[in-house]
Amino acid sequence: MKLPEHGANPHNVYATLGIEPPTQLVDFSENVNPAGPPDSVTEMWPSLLAKLKAYPNPQGEPFLSAAADYHGISTAYLFAGNGAAELLALLAERYRAKRAIVVHPTFSEYEATLLAKDVEIVRVFASESEGFQLPLEAILKAMTSASVLYLCTPNNPTGVMPERTDLNVIIQRGAEVGCDVVLDEAFIDFVDESLSFIAEIKSNAHVIVVRSMTKMYAIPGIRLGYIVANPSIIMEIKALAPHWNVNGLAAEIGAVCLQEEQYREQAIQYSNSERERMTQFLTDNGCAVTNSVTNFISFTLGSDHDSNKLYEDMLARGIVLRHSQNFRGMDGRWLRIGMKNDVSMNILKEELSQWFAEN
Repeated sequence: MKLPEHGANPHNVYATLGIEPPTQLVDFSENVNPAGPPDSVTEMWPSLLAKLKAYPNPQGEPFLSAAADYHGISTAYLFAGNGAAELLALLAERYRAKRAIVVHPTFSEYEATLLAKDVEIVRVFASESEGFQLPLEAILKAMTSASVLYLCTPNNPTGVMPERTDLNVIIQRGAEVGCDVVLDEAFIDFVDESLSFIAEIKSNAHVIVVRSMTKMYAIPGIRLGYIVANPSIIMEIKALAPHWNVNGLAAEIGAVCLQEEQYREQAIQYSNSERERMTQFLTDNGCAVTNSVTNFISFTLGSDHDSNKLYEDMLARGIVLRHSQNFRGMDGRWLRIGMKNDVSMNILKEELSQWFAEN
């Protein structure tokens, strides 16, 4: 049975499986910051009402300039969009009818947007037995005949961060063979901004970085993201995008969010501590867990347990995990957990402990 392609669709999951949802649901399938939006966003909300009657700035200001200041680059290197989903769709047009490399398991939108533009997909697989580390040699070989390579850094759904030395080798190879490298840094906020490749964009005209505001700042409802790339690429993307593609409220909220340094630090600390505790809990119960560095982990059960049974049994208890049926290379055997608040994490551990004891 085909389940929803993304997390954060708990009621769709129940409807697809024909299960009556319990009154109380805890959704671990989505992975936004459990702290909720920064207080500054709540405080500014009344002032945003005045923005409703005005057309937004066509460049996405004041967000665009705020992002430029945050990264210490010119706005010429930036393009703001209606969430990473729009940005990936616009990028796919750049590679229409060409060849792209996608390293699995990874975010399903890469292939979805590329296939819609008649892009030929070359699939390379990270090995489960090697902790889903990048298969460097296979990637380098495939790059010789491809127009672009997509990499998720850190990766979704594994949470594994590629080694910087490997990324440097890949990016150098791209320059040599004429293969662009798209780095999706949607979750790098939860790790360390110093690991972003944005600081090196100016000297790597073939690298495109995609960033999302959704995850760290818990604002998925307004849709906001941005691309950082060489100005020539930015101009190409602008030409493809509709006018006013960033709504005025999103642009104002995004600009405020980027000022929230303490909020980000607290989110990183909380994510790290909860991830470590959950990893220990799962390993103590015989599970294999990915070496995630971000605000989610993926795990698989021992050979004497069925991940699909666990998934459906948790649904019956009002616990929604992220399935991996549409993550190639995981094929339903792995499940992903987004870190939530203390109360929710304790509920999950209690329900899982009972399940392990009964199964």
